[in-house]
Amino acid sequence: MTNNLKLLFYLCIVTLVTNVTNCYAQYETDLTVSLNEYTNELDIRQEFTYYNKSNYNLGVIYFNDWANAYSDKNTGLAKRFAQEFKKSLHLAKADERGKTTIISVVDDSYNGLEWSRTKGKDILKVTLDDLLLPNTSTKIFITYKVKLPPNKYTPYGYGSRGDYYLKDWYLTPAVYDGKWHLYSNKNLEDLYMNETNTTINFKYPDSLYLASNFDIKTESTFPNGQFAKLKGNLQRGGEIILNTQKKFYTHRTPYMTFLTDFSAPRYSPIGQGLSINKVANFIHSNLGDYPHEKILVSELDYNKDPLYGINQLPSFIRPYQEQFQFEMKFLKTAINSILRETMFLNPRKEQWLNSAIANYLMIAYIEKYYPDQKLMGKLSKIWGFRSFELAKMDFNDQYSFLYNLTARKNLDQALQTSNDSLIKFNQKIANKYKAGLGLAYLADYIGKEHVDQSIKTFFEYYQLNTVKVHDFESILKRSTEQDINWFFKDYVSTDRKIDFKIKKVKKETDSLHVTIKNKEGTNVPISVFGLKKDSVVSEYWFKDIELEETFAIPNNEEDRLVLNYDQKIPEFNQRDNWKSLKGFLSSNKKLKFTFFKDAENPYYNQVFYVPVLSFNVYDGWTPGMRLYNKTLLERPFVYDFSPSYSFKEKAFVGSGKFSYRKYLSKSGLYVAQYNIGAGTSHFNENSRYSSITPSLSFGFRPSDLLSNKREFLSFRYVNIFRDFDPALVSLSNDPENPDYSVFNARYTSRNNGILDYNSWFADFQLAGSFSKLSFEYEYRKLFENNRQLNLRFFAGKFLSNNTETNFFSFALDRPTDYLFDYGYLGRSEDSGIYSQQIIIAEGGFKSFLDQRYRFSNDWMATVNGSFNVWKWIELYGDAGLVKNKGLDGKFVYDSGVRLNLVTDYFELYLPVHSNNGWEVSQPNYGEKIRFIITVSPKTLTGLFTRKWF
Repeated sequence: MTNNLKLLFYLCIVTLVTNVTNCYAQYETDLTVSLNEYTNELDIRQEFTYYNKSNYNLGVIYFNDWANAYSDKNTGLAKRFAQEFKKSLHLAKADERGKTTIISVVDDSYNGLEWSRTKGKDILKVTLDDLLLPNTSTKIFITYKVKLPPNKYTPYGYGSRGDYYLKDWYLTPAVYDGKWHLYSNKNLEDLYMNETNTTINFKYPDSLYLASNFDIKTESTFPNGQFAKLKGNLQRGGEIILNTQKKFYTHRTPYMTFLTDFSAPRYSPIGQGLSINKVANFIHSNLGDYPHEKILVSELDYNKDPLYGINQLPSFIRPYQEQFQFEMKFLKTAINSILRETMFLNPRKEQWLNSAIANYLMIAYIEKYYPDQKLMGKLSKIWGFRSFELAKMDFNDQYSFLYNLTARKNLDQALQTSNDSLIKFNQKIANKYKAGLGLAYLADYIGKEHVDQSIKTFFEYYQLNTVKVHDFESILKRSTEQDINWFFKDYVSTDRKIDFKIKKVKKETDSLHVTIKNKEGTNVPISVFGLKKDSVVSEYWFKDIELEETFAIPNNEEDRLVLNYDQKIPEFNQRDNWKSLKGFLSSNKKLKFTFFKDAENPYYNQVFYVPVLSFNVYDGWTPGMRLYNKTLLERPFVYDFSPSYSFKEKAFVGSGKFSYRKYLSKSGLYVAQYNIGAGTSHFNENSRYSSITPSLSFGFRPSDLLSNKREFLSFRYVNIFRDFDPALVSLSNDPENPDYSVFNARYTSRNNGILDYNSWFADFQLAGSFSKLSFEYEYRKLFENNRQLNLRFFAGKFLSNNTETNFFSFALDRPTDYLFDYGYLGRSEDSGIYSQQIIIAEGGFKSFLDQRYRFSNDWMATVNGSFNVWKWIELYGDAGLVKNKGLDGKFVYDSGVRLNLVTDYFELYLPVHSNNGWEVSQPNYGEKIRFIITVSPKTLTGLFTRKWF
């Protein structure tokens, strides 16, 4: 039989089996619900008919109770928020939480049943009085209240304007297929339940307008209220949106009916209607008939999964035409809604397949209707933007670009990774894009018609049935005679990167012998294009390149050969994808200077430049020019130079470094970095320091990429050269020998959770005149009563010390920073505002104590602590022992008020009492206040990117 006949026979058997199964084993549930707008509670009576489809006796039944995920600070949802550095649910008061209150659970004989909650608190366990035999059913009646949460944690719950968004709000059956699949709510849009026939009898206030993905069978009004009967056949969950204004309208097309609140004020209503028809026609052509009466396409759903990137700029500066924006938003939301309502995959374990189909269709839509659309839209034609590589990228290039954003950081994860194990950027963006690219890659290899027909067949024969990825794999394999095992074995199942290079080309009269190297060992096909005057004249596919293979192709007088020229393959590195056929000199990449950071151009050696401006009290404002090669995507070798000019000192200053980063694995010892850096600046008037520092570091992390735990082992050799102003010799610490070198080794362990923060390091330093060892431990804890405790311990000991000054000593309140690590604004100041800057290091004291106790040339041990009394207002206290050679140890302490506005970034310290006495009553109190301020853009950016990576 032909492939098509085999596939048709196979699908007929599948359809017969699934239809017979569904005839006798459909789950059913009836709900009677009343919404109280004053308490934001739902009173629910639910009758559930549960069928045991398995071959095992069941003594318990589990229900998803995701509304209870908002009930306290220890649910799966609260813990997920903590991983993403969101503490809104943790800080919420009791009346700002949602919860489910179970009133009664009885069986069809009205016998009370025992129930309990699992550890995550959003799964309900009901124990049956009698075993439920295979292929039999039972009825369970549950009465309960759902207290809705405010929509400040997620889009779900009630809004401040009286609107409601109800999703995953009632009890639904967990899936049992020989084992229970019990998944907590982690705000991942992946509730897993059996397809169910559901009826909802819903009462709600008369001031609200209702929209739902279920069909509205009847509607009526009564005094001060309304009633709607909603019906969902073979659907997983009922969504209800209640608005104080009528926002939703029905749009009927020849293929399907949409209920939507999408609007575009700058796009005419007639145009919107034509665009919806256009989208409907495309979806129907690629998927087929939709089995339900209507599709809910809401702005709320779009906002949960938007078009990331430039599309998220404010509407008034978005660079796209209104028609294009409207269609892409509507298309993405509609496809996601259709697949969610029809293809019943395991959304936590096999979520990638729906994402693959949705993004593959998005890519196809652009290729069909907007093939010339650029990623930066209208900006790509404007002077000042059009020269950027980012402006030259096609709209569909964003899929590979955003996937590589995590791949280059060694944070990419396999497509089949469980949804709750993905870091946020992968879960929201990168894995979805990689999945869609994968189908586009496969279509380019076996033929687009084969993938298109497989998707359509899969949708037609498996809709409204429990389905697995294996079913789609079977359809794909039957559609082609090509071997596509690589797609599921390597592309889907692993996080191995794709990276090839053309190692060499040997020209013959009528042929070219091309040697291709597989740099990562991922055995997938690779495309080779022949270009002549920037036009494609040939294209080939090669496969089974385990390490290195040579292939012979016709000589068509190509100028160059390029791997993956159309970028259909999400390749890790394209900088070595081409080989010139015009001789050695023509193969050299030319330099290209670009203002500001840009996307990669593999055909040039890119140098970026951008003005910089820095400040310290000695150099003043120092303008300069930063020159670097770091693109928007991370790369292994980076150089970065910032020559600047100090107008105050009338001298050049600045810094530079070379850095090479090598990722070794996904966990354990995962990265090694080699650096050599240099810098020069002024540390006092007419006094300059210069430094040269080679370094080597290793990074370690756990296999769970969601974990914030990291460990580092670093080695560096710091060489400092100082030139003093002759007039300031008395202020210098070592005028006869101003230069020194220090070997420094440090091991750091950090787990920077937002609720629990742990960090410690052990540090060793060796120089010609001293050696020392120090240890620091820092702990922060946000308790359930919203009190935060901060503790820090430091201990340091000189192993040898032949110095005559305190320049290398441990400091109690203001380290001398002889390694020039800290961002002091005035590092040599001992009075004035700049001397009040504090960097928490070494002793960590905030008060300026007697000069005799501020430094230690023997050993020092201190404890710093603080706790909050109201929001960001804290009380702090420091205590310690300071020991100098030849003197007894001295106990020191201080205390005061800490204004912790942004931890580690912007803080104020107001001393109250210390060894100095009551500081608040002493003169010149303003000079005693200390502050922390961080102005580094890179450091501040970390506040926002940490929740994504």
